[in-house]
Amino acid sequence: MRATPESPRMFEQDWLDALSRTPWWTVPLVWIPLSAASLGYGLWTTASPPLAVGAGLFVAGWLMWTFMEYILHRTFFHWIPNDTWGARMHFLVHGVHHDWHQDPYRLVMPPAVSLLLGVLFFGLFTAMFGALGHPDFFWTFYSGFLLGYTFYDVSHYAIHHLKWKNGAFQRLKKHHLLHHHSPRHKDRKYGVSTTLWDHVFRTY
Repeated sequence: MRATPESPRMFEQDWLDALSRTPWWTVPLVWIPLSAASLGYGLWTTASPPLAVGAGLFVAGWLMWTFMEYILHRTFFHWIPNDTWGARMHFLVHGVHHDWHQDPYRLVMPPAVSLLLGVLFFGLFTAMFGALGHPDFFWTFYSGFLLGYTFYDVSHYAIHHLKWKNGAFQRLKKHHLLHHHSPRHKDRKYGVSTTLWDHVFRTY
């Protein structure tokens, strides 16, 4: 995928620059099957929890993603290390989105990055449920986490490119665009798929 006026060059190397662009539909294409497989395995293996418990774990996983979405956006995405490489790192992680917020190919996370993060969270949550003595509870929780991530990335693309008149969508869109364009809100409104944690941490 080549550079265009709406999707400017980010790297000098052609192959690396092409990898920095991701069509929105790759996110559900990759993550919905993985979420469904995790849910199916968690619900139908002999060690799986009862259905009601599984549903609760799924919702808890989704909520955990929304929390991570907020924390990562508020901390790591907006962190600029005080060093020569700091500004460049910030630009690659998140600054590119603020500079070119209408770039349709840089609104979702490239699969190479999201898969790596998925593996890291897989290990973290596996260890967590193992330590709690319920390793069989992991799969339905992780399924909700993955689907929460999928909803986040797809909704982020929609906020920037869709003109859907739905009231809830418009409120979410206004919330995120104020973060982009209002100097008064540049250090507020970190939630993208939900405003929940902005209310909890008083950054609404």
